Amino acid sequence: MTLPDITYTLRTASPAKTRAEAVVVGIGQGAKGVEVFPGAQEVQAAYGRRWRGMLATLGVSGKAGEVTRLPAGDEIGAQLLVLVGLGRLGPDGTYSTDAVRRAAGAAARAVPNATSVAVALPADTPELVRAVTEGYVLGGYTFTSYKSGGGRSEKTKAKQEGNGPSDVALLSAIARRTDAVTAFEEAKILAQAVAGTREWVNVPPADLTPPAFAEAIEHVAGLVDGVEATVYDEKQLADLGCGGILAVGMGSAAMPRLVELTYSPDDARGHIALVGKGITFDSGGLTIKPGSSMSTMKSDMAGAAAVAQATFAIARLGLPVKISAFIPMAENMVSGSSYRPGDVVTHYGGKTVEVSNMDAEGRMILADALVRASEVSPDTIIDVATLTGHMVMALGDRVSGVLGSKEIVDRVLAASEVAGEQMWPMPIPEWMDERIRSSKVADLNQHDWIRWGGGLYAAAFLREFTDGLPWAHLDIAGPSFNSGGASGHLTPGGTGVAVATLVDYVREMATDQ
Repeated sequence: MTLPDITYTLRTASPAKTRAEAVVVGIGQGAKGVEVFPGAQEVQAAYGRRWRGMLATLGVSGKAGEVTRLPAGDEIGAQLLVLVGLGRLGPDGTYSTDAVRRAAGAAARAVPNATSVAVALPADTPELVRAVTEGYVLGGYTFTSYKSGGGRSEKTKAKQEGNGPSDVALLSAIARRTDAVTAFEEAKILAQAVAGTREWVNVPPADLTPPAFAEAIEHVAGLVDGVEATVYDEKQLADLGCGGILAVGMGSAAMPRLVELTYSPDDARGHIALVGKGITFDSGGLTIKPGSSMSTMKSDMAGAAAVAQATFAIARLGLPVKISAFIPMAENMVSGSSYRPGDVVTHYGGKTVEVSNMDAEGRMILADALVRASEVSPDTIIDVATLTGHMVMALGDRVSGVLGSKEIVDRVLAASEVAGEQMWPMPIPEWMDERIRSSKVADLNQHDWIRWGGGLYAAAFLREFTDGLPWAHLDIAGPSFNSGGASGHLTPGGTGVAVATLVDYVREMATDQ
C-alpha cells in the first residue's frame, strides 16, 4: 500500500507553541472577510496586529482548498506556518465536517519537506476529529508502485516518498476524551480501508486479473481476525451454475472468479450481504468500446474493491453485524470464445437472460452473486458497482446514484452524509418491468438499446435477482475514479468511494437493536 510510513498522534498542544517543523491552521470566508477557526486563534494572537496585514499582503482569501505557506518567524514555535482554506461559513456561522476533511487532505500535500507536522484544524468534536484524521491520511495517499524501481526496495521506497513527515500530531482541545480517541483510532482504520481500495483500483489491469485479484483479497482476509474467504474458480463456477460470471469471463485468457467473505461476530445484531462488481478490465467485449473509453477501465472493479475493504474495516472495528460479501470477478475481453449478442445465459438460480450488449456485462456477473447473497437470508442486500454511463450523464462524476427499496435507500443516503460521500436517490419506475421482460426467448432481456433511463433499467434488472429482500444498488460509475488532479482528500486515480458509506451504514445498523 502506498501510504507513507507516518506515526499519527492526537494531542492537546498549543499550535502556537508546538515544536513541530510545520503547523497547519484553518481559515475561511466570513461576512467580514477572512475568519480564523478554532486551532488558528492562538496563532493569530501570537502575531497580534501583524496578522491581518500579513494575510492581506499574501492575498489570502480563505477559499476552500487554498493553501498558503510562509516562514513562521519567531512568533510561534514551528518553522513553517501553513494556512488552509475551509471556504465560506454556513448560514449559522459554522463550517461542515466535509470542509474540514477536504482542508486536511490539502494540508497533507502542503508539507512535503517537513519531518514533523502539527495539524490544528477545527477538531473540537469527535466528528471533526474523524474528519481531520481521514482527510489528512487520504490526502497524503500516492500510488508509486510502478515508479522507477517499483518500490521494491527500502532504498527505492525512501527515495519515492521523499523527505515527507514521519510524525503528524493532530491537535484537539478534546484529545483526552474517550470519544475523541475512539473517533481518531477508528478514522485511521477506515482511511486505511479507503486507501486499500484506491490501491487495487490503481493497479494496471494486466497485473490485477480475476485470479490475481481474488488472491489479493484472500491474502488480506487472512490478516484480519474473524474474516473467512472462499474462492471459486471457473470449474467450480460451472458446477454451481454461475452462467453470468462465466459468460462474461469466457472471452479472456484470465479465468473468472467468485470470492465470498464472511464475518460472523458472536454478538451480531443483524446481517447484511454486500455484493461488489469486479470487472478487472472492460474492453466492452464484442460490443467493443472506443479506445478513449478504455483508458480508465481498470477501475471497473471499484465496487468489488470497496465491498472487500469495507468488510475488512467492519471486522477491524469489531462492529457487531454479520457480513456476507459476494465478489464476482471477470475480465471482459474480445476473442473467439467471447459471449455473443443473441446468446441466452442461465444464471445461478435458474433465471434465463437474453444478451444483446456485451458492454452491459456488470449486471451479468452481479446477477449470479445477488442470488447467492439472497440465499444466506440477510436482513439487507447492498450492491456496489461501476455500472452505467447513464448514471454519470445524470449525476456527473462526483455523485453516486442509489436505487432500490425506499427504506434502505434512505438509510444509505443518511450514511453517505455522515461519511462525506455525495449520493443521490434515483427511481426504478414501474414501467421498467415491461422493458426488462421484453425478450421473446428468455425470462429477461439484459439490455434493450433504448437510450433513455439506462441506469434505471440496470437497477430494475438487478432487482429481479434479490428475491424481494430489502435491497439498495449503488451506481458509483462516476465517482469511483478521479481522472484529474488532487482535490481535498481525493487524489488522482481510484477514490475508494462507498467504503465509508458502507461502514457507516453498518455502524448505524449495529445500534438499531
